[in-house]
Amino acid sequence: MKNIILKTFLGILIAGTVSSCSDVLDAPAQSSLDEGIIFSTPVLAEGAVMGIHQSFLETNSYRGRFIPFYGMNTDVEWYNSSENVTDDRALLTGYNPSVSSIQMNSDNNAWAKMYEAIERANLCIRGLRTYGNIESNSELAHLLGESLTLRAFIYNDLVKAWGDVPARFEPITGITIYIPKSDRDVIYKQILSDLLEAEDLVAWPNASTITSSTERVNKAFVKGLRARIALAAAGYGQRPDGTIRRSTDPELTVEKMYTIAKNECLDVIASETCTLGSFEKNFRNLCQDDVTAGLESLYELPFSEGRGRVLYTFGVKHTTIDKYTSQTQGGANGPLPYLYYDYDKDDIRRDITCVPYEWTDGKQVPRKLSSWCFGKLRYEWMNRVVSSTNDDGVNWQVMRYADIYLMAAEAINELEGPTNAEPYLKKIHERAFPNNPDKVTTFMNAADVSKESFFNAIVEERGFEFAGEMLRKSDLIRWNLLSTKLIEARDKLEALANRTGKYADLPISIYYKTADDGETVQIYGLEHGDTDEAGVALGYESTKGWFVSNGLNNLTDVKINSIYQKDPDTRQFWPIWKTFIDSSNGLLTNDYGY
Repeated sequence: MKNIILKTFLGILIAGTVSSCSDVLDAPAQSSLDEGIIFSTPVLAEGAVMGIHQSFLETNSYRGRFIPFYGMNTDVEWYNSSENVTDDRALLTGYNPSVSSIQMNSDNNAWAKMYEAIERANLCIRGLRTYGNIESNSELAHLLGESLTLRAFIYNDLVKAWGDVPARFEPITGITIYIPKSDRDVIYKQILSDLLEAEDLVAWPNASTITSSTERVNKAFVKGLRARIALAAAGYGQRPDGTIRRSTDPELTVEKMYTIAKNECLDVIASETCTLGSFEKNFRNLCQDDVTAGLESLYELPFSEGRGRVLYTFGVKHTTIDKYTSQTQGGANGPLPYLYYDYDKDDIRRDITCVPYEWTDGKQVPRKLSSWCFGKLRYEWMNRVVSSTNDDGVNWQVMRYADIYLMAAEAINELEGPTNAEPYLKKIHERAFPNNPDKVTTFMNAADVSKESFFNAIVEERGFEFAGEMLRKSDLIRWNLLSTKLIEARDKLEALANRTGKYADLPISIYYKTADDGETVQIYGLEHGDTDEAGVALGYESTKGWFVSNGLNNLTDVKINSIYQKDPDTRQFWPIWKTFIDSSNGLLTNDYGY
């Protein structure tokens, strides 16, 4: 499986040359590798395109900086040590980053690696357009489409994290080495156009050898990414002057962008090249390095076995070495403590998403109320034992088929109303409640009352469906709900801490024991309506003060208030880090109040 990285050409330079790789047989000597040879020879051109992926995987790029931090904190997820204000990671995720961030302010960090990848993509695009003979060579055509898609993917992430950023769509020259920021609308229009072109260049999942793996771009992902970007382009966002508004560009109207999203998603569904399948099985496949295309996963960032910190950050915590891992990691990020209680108890996503325990000495032991684990990614679901102290090698899932259905539902509701949108939202809710059709009916009947009620149902459903997948923050921003939902989250945390309102029927303690298998914990006290009297009567071996210990709330005011340190709507974006401002020849400055 992970041999995609072995084919990477690590040395793409501005001049367009690449260094040879040991597994490329009969390659010309490096001195003869000019663009004409590279981009007219499929095996060499593929190596150059793999160089774009390499930039994702560097230590301080997506691997260790962008994936762990962008997307926290929202109304469904947070950094589990967010109360530690001396921790730079708490500032990054808590809407209070410094331009001199310890985690981010270095010249080999995510910003630099993203632009490195864009430069590599620009070189590939130029070379393939000039020498690729893409009209008659499907392999080279795919590589052009893949390069366009990866560049669009990176630019979408840049805009999500930093707002307006420099737009580079040609390889750097001496004249263009320093450029100012561009309005994000310019970038949106370019990458939407690029993806439209890429659709005709790449194949559907499993329609070619290349697209048989989720580690490579396919037509379903290209269309899904174009839909995702169209919804963002039509959405709200903080502008450099501090206002929060939609674009005023006539090419980026809600009607035009939502029509793109609708059509792209319906094309993917109509292609029947992907399968929704089991919610749990999707994440088990991810943990087991199953990159078979045509299932729920549409595209994954491909980490080799010795790279990637996905479970390290998002997995269930292991505090000691056990038979599943020699890595005492996981649990850095987690669901907000109330999320478990907000799920319907019959929603199969609840127990997969929200895990109240960690592993210690080979057994599951309850964590604290204030620091749940995500359960979508688990060392114990892997087929191999992780031996690295930092990296687990599990891919990062960029998009899955469920998002196609929910984007279709959202776009169609906006354009046509709930009646035509209903089948797409219902499809996801039916999977969540496979044994409770009456609950599906009740949910859909409430959603179908109006366009507004249907939209609110989508907001709720996307939270339950994608918690921990780092989609929520950008969703809330484009809906203009970021501050609204985070204020609501803080209020819900306070209600949970004090067991008031919808949380008033929860017991003060949990009661637990280890099951007969010697490792699985059985917990009583996590369901609405459970009581301390019934918990004591069970006679379980252990009791834990879940809400109160030593007379104090376990979910403290400091912890609750740490979900955001400044008004999120004044900090929708990160600042450009000081090192890049200082090296921009005076052309880059920070906005958004920094």
